[in-house]
Amino acid sequence: MKHFFILICLLLVSSTRSTQANDVQKVLPRFLISASSEVKQDRKEIRRLEYSPRDYDAATAWQKQVRAELVELLLLKGSLADREQWDLGVKVLSTTEQPGYLLREVTFNSTPNQRINALVTLPLGLGTGLFPAVVCIHGHSSNRRSVYESDTIYHGFAARLAAMGMVTVAVDVGQHEVRNPDTTLMGERLFDLIRCVDYLESIPEVDPKRIGCAGLSLGGEMAMWLGAVDLRIRAVVSAGFLTVMDQLEQNHCLCWKFDGLRERVDFADIYALIAPRALLCQIGEQEPPSQFNKVLAKQAFSEIYRIYADKDAPKKARLHIHPGGHEMHLPTLSSFLLEILGTSP
Repeated sequence: MKHFFILICLLLVSSTRSTQANDVQKVLPRFLISASSEVKQDRKEIRRLEYSPRDYDAATAWQKQVRAELVELLLLKGSLADREQWDLGVKVLSTTEQPGYLLREVTFNSTPNQRINALVTLPLGLGTGLFPAVVCIHGHSSNRRSVYESDTIYHGFAARLAAMGMVTVAVDVGQHEVRNPDTTLMGERLFDLIRCVDYLESIPEVDPKRIGCAGLSLGGEMAMWLGAVDLRIRAVVSAGFLTVMDQLEQNHCLCWKFDGLRERVDFADIYALIAPRALLCQIGEQEPPSQFNKVLAKQAFSEIYRIYADKDAPKKARLHIHPGGHEMHLPTLSSFLLEILGTSP
């Protein structure tokens, strides 16, 4: 019982706790009581770097510290420092014309010893100049093609953005085996996405000041990570993922977890590294309590919002609870990215 009450206390920290407390208590006991007995760390050792309100400069210093510690945990420090010296070695495998854009299959170097395949789109018929670009990220049991397909939970959001005049790129991030024993699984997934940003910057048609990312489920998680670590990302859409780490200890793939993570942060703290850049989180009204439900999403978002307020950007962080389930909501995705990134030159 002691662990259960500490779990609840950790969640009820926002200014709206009086109304949220009842909602959390209705949803959590069914799965967090059991979770508390399986989380092996002592509660006092968890989330020691949790964000708390402070002034702008102190918030920036907190971000710098937390980002540096997470990069170390991900075993990415060396790769991030060396990647500018690594040639992308882009090769175009095929090109097809779609309504409003070109679709290309390309391959490029993630590291000197690892090439990755990608889909990339370029606008057609919109003239010359610089276009915004979006890294589009799939979830579990999907691949880079899924985000362009309309008959999936992604609703073809990458194809929609391409037709709107944005450059898009998608790679596979669903692997569950580490390619290099000196790295971490999450680190490898994230680094491939960072190399997507490098690739976008190499495309003459892309405006490097207007690059965003969007993903659903695992893709929402990876969008969170990409926005948190890569400061070139100007807008993040994280759909079907906003929650707390305790909830993901049960009935979920544990690929999100790696040594040292829980001792330092919860997901809200990782999202907080995006501030003051634009962030949209989406959660479906029909998500069941054991999944990415709206109660935990609201609680986590209230914690994220604190740093946006401290960095004078409260309108840059948004939570949209749409009427669907575990899926991308196209209207808010499209309007958000149009607002932040724009379209044609």
